[in-house]
Amino acid sequence: MNKTAFITGSTSGIGKATAEILAKNNYKLILCGRREDRLAELASSLSKLTDVHTLQFDVRDKDAVKAAINSLPEAFSTIDILINNAGNAHGLDPIQTGDVDDWDAMIDINVKGLLYVSKAIIPQMIERKSGHIINIGSTAAKEVYPNGNVYCASKHAVDALNQGMRIDLNPFGIRVGAIHPGMVETEFSEVRFKGDKSRAENVYKGFAVLQPEDIADIIHFVVSRPYHVNIADLIVMSTAQASSTIVNKSI
Repeated sequence: MNKTAFITGSTSGIGKATAEILAKNNYKLILCGRREDRLAELASSLSKLTDVHTLQFDVRDKDAVKAAINSLPEAFSTIDILINNAGNAHGLDPIQTGDVDDWDAMIDINVKGLLYVSKAIIPQMIERKSGHIINIGSTAAKEVYPNGNVYCASKHAVDALNQGMRIDLNPFGIRVGAIHPGMVETEFSEVRFKGDKSRAENVYKGFAVLQPEDIADIIHFVVSRPYHVNIADLIVMSTAQASSTIVNKSI
């Protein structure tokens, strides 16, 4: 295969599972994240299968993003696939009592972080007239649920940016698409509930919830399609989930 995939938020959840499946299918990997220990552990494991390079930075820091990408060695300098996976939810409060710091974190990571990373990588794709960008959104990009206000707004922005990227980059033959998962059993809810594990675990109890590997398998399918095929927008939920707030826990 010899294609190189750049994955943000690669140290856990969907990002980690995606790195694992792509490594098994001979993609070279650039693994990005904030947690250096987790990056090192994952790189050690996957380097048995493929060539791996790690970049430790926070997507919210535009200077760090640029410096990290500019530091890539020659062997990893051509990025064929960008997977904008880094994202977060903080808090689950009505708009009138929301925490401004939570709002900043969601907008800075989910929206601005995606833009900073994309801005640093898109020019080389334009120069080659080749590349594939996958933006990881959410069902929250398609609907708004009670107390989801700013998180939903940030993911609606990802949806809009995905569409805008696809239009703007069309003249250069760059494929752009988004995958919008519903509930996936990751660290997502633990982060949202400020480390309250019992509350986070209750989100996923009582039904067969999506696993990170389910989304990673779809990402692999998307990036491995023939060049003339672009999966532009894809919503994925478990069978038990009908919407952000309707889940059949009898299944």
